[in-house]
Amino acid sequence: MNRTELVGEVSELAGLTKNQAEHGLEAFEYVIKSALRRNETVRITGFGTFKVRDRAARRGRNPQTGAPVKIKASKGVGFAAGAGLKTDLNSRTALKKPVVPAAPVVAARKVVPAVAPAKKAAPAKKAAPVKKAPAVKAPVKKAPAKAPAKKAPAKAPAKKAPAKKVAR
Repeated sequence: MNRTELVGEVSELAGLTKNQAEHGLEAFEYVIKSALRRNETVRITGFGTFKVRDRAARRGRNPQTGAPVKIKASKGVGFAAGAGLKTDLNSRTALKKPVVPAAPVVAARKVVPAVAPAKKAAPAKKAAPVKKAPAVKAPVKKAPAKAPAKKAPAKAPAKKAPAKKVAR
């Protein structure tokens, strides 16, 4: 499943527009990334835990040349599946779909103005349209005609040197 498919399914299940689901996914990613950057662990009960893993500097080998290479220390991300996720993965029963509450129905209200509407003012007179002066085009100067470029003579193919005889 790719990102677009994920957003589509989340929008269907949650009753959101695809745009809202996309914004929700972006917010989720941002919260996880910023917490991991602060070296915090993110636990989602029943789903899993995201944790920062420190990798020490080490020596490696260039696979093409076999030369030793220094690899800098870095940080990685580890994910440990939670008990609920493991149970759902190994269960043979159908997954339970999330229940989406129905949107509250808001009754339409008729808005009655408290004060009678004021009389409309007479429309303002329009100013006379301004006439534009005709655009003056500058004469186009033609570049002097150039003589056609001469082609360089084709080079003859290089001759091969005769093969050397090898004494046996």
